[in-house]
Amino acid sequence: MRIASAIAGAALALVLASASATATATATAPAPARGAEVAAGDDRSLGLPSLQAPPPALAALGRQLFFDRRLSVNGTLSCAMCHLPEQGFTSNETRTPVGMEGATLRRNAPTLLNVALVRALFHDGRAASLEAQALQPLLHPQEMANPSLAALTKRIDAMPEYRPAFRAAFGDRHASPARVASALAAYERTLIAAGSPFDRWFYGGDAGAVDESVRRGFELFRKLGCDGCHLVGPHSATFSDDQFHDTGVQARSEAARAHGARVQLAPGLATQVSVETLRSIGQGDEPDLGRFEVTRQPQDLRAYRTPTLRNVALTAPYMHDGSFASLESVIDYYAAGSHPADPGQDPRLRGFTLADGDRSALIAFLRSLTSPTLPNDRHRH
Repeated sequence: MRIASAIAGAALALVLASASATATATATAPAPARGAEVAAGDDRSLGLPSLQAPPPALAALGRQLFFDRRLSVNGTLSCAMCHLPEQGFTSNETRTPVGMEGATLRRNAPTLLNVALVRALFHDGRAASLEAQALQPLLHPQEMANPSLAALTKRIDAMPEYRPAFRAAFGDRHASPARVASALAAYERTLIAAGSPFDRWFYGGDAGAVDESVRRGFELFRKLGCDGCHLVGPHSATFSDDQFHDTGVQARSEAARAHGARVQLAPGLATQVSVETLRSIGQGDEPDLGRFEVTRQPQDLRAYRTPTLRNVALTAPYMHDGSFASLESVIDYYAAGSHPADPGQDPRLRGFTLADGDRSALIAFLRSLTSPTLPNDRHRH
């Protein structure tokens, strides 16, 4: 099994190297249109570093693939079913998404908004590029469950509606793993969403874009040291350091599961369900070691990538396991010192006291990071 796994890994590496070359050096791919660079000052991307827009034909093919359920082995799941555009390109209804044949996936679906700026993909950073990220869910047995990339591309090649799109992007009609990865990555690079009220105030100089509560919340955000991980630069902000930290969340979740779960039966009516009962009616959460699973370095145990805070009001539930349902609960968790029983918890998480109105000011600031317009979504009022 280890030999087969090594062979599969080597094959995937070759595909990804080919995908990178395809994305950057394919002679037949259309060149970006003049002015395709997304400047940091336009309404859509105000507050972000400048980005180069992908070739339109390649992104259009990627969009077609992203929403197509036929890319899963049984035709039931698409990329967009875990990353819903109308839910901030994540999934709001469940703590973690529902996968192949009803499987409960191990981790929360991270937003794809502004994913072009993320250096290490997935919560554990196991993919170094969007091309590398794009292929993994297609093969994961609990996600789209294709037996191989060859089987997937053979199926795509048999779909006549894809032939013009591949020809427009690559010069001929044939699908390949590298081309599928390049197209999906190109589409994901178009999912730019900034220009929020905060951006218009802080980067655009519009004093009327936010009210006093937002300004107070931002001052608290910095005073409490939140910007140590959620970076805010002088000219742009991704609101992430792209690093991996143990915030105590995984240890907290493991401790909570050891005592069963409190289940809401109806509004105002809940009951405590024992561990034994939970095991008798469903599958328990799988172990999760965080970044350690990638690096095998002890300091990475239960560490996860710092998520962006852009559009965070739209992307509940929160944390890698979706264990927090609201922004208020996240703030309360950090105010309480996170989970001090976790010996590996980041020592900067020491807790803090909030005066009257501080919590609501922080929430106002976080909500001010919501973009007025999202990709593939209607204008927000």
